[in-house]
Amino acid sequence: MAYDAEVLVIGCGNVLFKDDGFGPAAINKLEEQLEERPLPSNTMTIDAGTSAPHYIFSLPNPMWKKIIILDIADFGGKPGDIKILSKEDVPQGKYQDPHSVSVADPLDELGEVEIVIIACQPEKVSSPFVEYGVSDSVAEAIPKALDIVYEEVII
Repeated sequence: MAYDAEVLVIGCGNVLFKDDGFGPAAINKLEEQLEERPLPSNTMTIDAGTSAPHYIFSLPNPMWKKIIILDIADFGGKPGDIKILSKEDVPQGKYQDPHSVSVADPLDELGEVEIVIIACQPEKVSSPFVEYGVSDSVAEAIPKALDIVYEEVII
């Protein structure tokens, strides 16, 4: 699939591990409301799941201007808190494919692309046990995260 858009909104995470599914849940909610709340035509949404981020971030497209990532992060907040992070705030290797030979973080390879991470403080990540569906505190944070997405898509 070609990711031919100036702005990518990417949900990352594993829906099988409770709040780790925040990114995909946020993308699903965003796509459900596109008729009432459209995104600019230069914007594409992607539910990247767990392994796709490496392939998206490591195959850059020269037309990309901004990538907005929706994901969980433990930044010491209360469950459901939302925080905007820069790529410098992300632990090294966070978006690295664990089977990759490369030691470079794919986000560092994107050059001049602006990276915005909209992070949600998880309440519970059930890994390695399967627990489908985000907690109430994280579900309630999705509208706030999407409001930030809409603010960010204007470049």
